[in-house]
Amino acid sequence: HALGRLGEPEDVAGLAAFLLSTEADWITGQVMGVDGGRSSLRTKG
Repeated sequence: HALGRLGEPEDVAGLAAFLLSTEADWITGQVMGVDGGRSSLRTKG
C-alpha cells in the first residue's frame, strides 16, 4: 500500500462530497482514482 494503510469509507466520502458540491461545478468527464497512490506504483510486467 502506497500510503501504508488500507483505505476507509471516509477516504472516498471526502471526494464524493466535493463532487456533489457547487465547488465542483466545472469538473466534467474526469476519472479520479481514490486508491491511496496505488495506481502510481510501478508493477513488474
